[in-house]
Amino acid sequence: MKIVVTSGGTDLDAPASPVFGRCPSYVFVDTDTMEYEAVSNPASGAMGGAGIQAAQFVIQRGVQTVITGNVGPNAFGVLTSGGVSVYVCPPGKTVRQAVEDFKQGKLELVGAANVPGHFGAGRGLGRGGGRGMGGGGGRGTGGR
Repeated sequence: MKIVVTSGGTDLDAPASPVFGRCPSYVFVDTDTMEYEAVSNPASGAMGGAGIQAAQFVIQRGVQTVITGNVGPNAFGVLTSGGVSVYVCPPGKTVRQAVEDFKQGKLELVGAANVPGHFGAGRGLGRGGGRGMGGGGGRGTGGR
């Protein structure tokens, strides 16, 4: 069976990524042979619609299952429409561990999106959304 795991790296020992649409890479794995191919996520830097673009990308690669930490409503809709099942990978797992857990039936099948839309947008991307508009109105304790 051909599956894909969202990943923070490019091999089986890389950490599984907690996000689907904006993960750094996808590791496509044949569960029978454990042969794999890591591919950079072409949607990770998209201005919008990253989940949809990522879902279309993995469907075009012929996967039957996605393993990820979180998936939003738009990506989930595209994946399920394409006949792809989605499983949740607990935090702290490697790609290899996620695949092994899947093969052993230890992962939870997701029946709906498990995060709101735009959940992964801006995570760790350092876009500096703060405006520095604090008024400094705090009342100090005067050294007490």
